[in-house]
Amino acid sequence: MPIVVRLDVELARRKMSVGEFAERVGLTPANVAVLKNGRAKAVRFSTLEAMCRVLGCQPGDLLEWVDDDAPSDGDAPSDHDPAA
Repeated sequence: MPIVVRLDVELARRKMSVGEFAERVGLTPANVAVLKNGRAKAVRFSTLEAMCRVLGCQPGDLLEWVDDDAPSDGDAPSDHDPAA
């Protein structure tokens, strides 16, 4: 999936549990797990706002776009590859 949710990273940086985060944001722990595991299909702006408020971060800290068509690190030509 091209959009990756980095919620686990932000929770770890703040040493915040899923339960505490869920309570402070107003979500169930199950819905937080859906977000963390990348199974969410949509996020309301009001939920994203609450998540950012609780974590003291920007939406871009929680969401990242990853190009599915881009070559992986192992597929990219190196600076030392004469064929590149």
